[in-house]
Amino acid sequence: MSTKPFDYAAKLDYAGKTAAIIGGGVIGASWAALFAANGLNVVISDPDPDIETKARTRIAAAMPALVALGHAPFDIGERIRFVDDHAYAVADAFLVQEAGPERPGFKQGLWEVVEGAAPADALLCSSSAGIPASLQQIEMRDHTRLLIAHPINPPHRMPLVEVVPTPTTDPEVTARAVAFYDGLGKVTRVIRKEVPGFVANRLQAAIFRECVALVRGGVVTIDELDDIVTTSLGVRLATSGPFLSLHLSGGDGGLPHSIEQLGPPMERLWESLDAADFDPVTKELIARQAEQSYGAWPIAQLAQTREAREIAVLNALAAA
Repeated sequence: MSTKPFDYAAKLDYAGKTAAIIGGGVIGASWAALFAANGLNVVISDPDPDIETKARTRIAAAMPALVALGHAPFDIGERIRFVDDHAYAVADAFLVQEAGPERPGFKQGLWEVVEGAAPADALLCSSSAGIPASLQQIEMRDHTRLLIAHPINPPHRMPLVEVVPTPTTDPEVTARAVAFYDGLGKVTRVIRKEVPGFVANRLQAAIFRECVALVRGGVVTIDELDDIVTTSLGVRLATSGPFLSLHLSGGDGGLPHSIEQLGPPMERLWESLDAADFDPVTKELIARQAEQSYGAWPIAQLAQTREAREIAVLNALAAA
């Protein structure tokens, strides 16, 4: 279990340093808000002619959450600027945070440009949720520089960053990346192997597959399943994680005792888990139940409630 609290107010001295963000969409704007709140000068590079208006709106919307998590408000115009030339954007950057389209070809071409334009010691980090850095770097000359820094959306609010080096990434580059994200108050974890989806998304996919199977099988409805998770596993996993939870279930014997006692029935459950896929019948069933369960509230209102609850949980964990 991490002994480091979720301290979003942790600061390093980034005065005068520039972080370049490639892509000003949902993830890029969220990174920009977090970087700016930590004193960095930020340049967002995106060819969309309307990106400044869109990103400013997203960054302003992120400000209340940042303040609630301990950051001071900042002036967007003073801290963040916008360009449409990736090479120009990265010329003076000590960090390049890629948050562009999830297409291997785009990322491969981008990193070839960035490598030739950014300072030789700049950190090169991709926000990709599933394209490994070893695939992204094939057009680069130097295969020691690039790594994944995958946030949980939105990065200005959610603590985790999965740092995934390639087999050829220089360990010193990995260490510098971890120090940077830790300095933002993030919970940074190095993923030791490049596996599809990294770790958080694999866990989410595994849990959601069983959620879909239970709903499709008529065991529960989607709102009933949401209630079951938020009043049981959600609380436990948010405070202890899967392994510590099982360790604490084993009394003085801890995790080995829990596995000895609960292992056989758990294995039988594994064998009984149903497959799930989004065939037309399943998609129609979930869409119908979603309308019945959530349709009475605007998406923005549901999202606002979720944000308030997440901030409350994060601040409670930091104080505990």
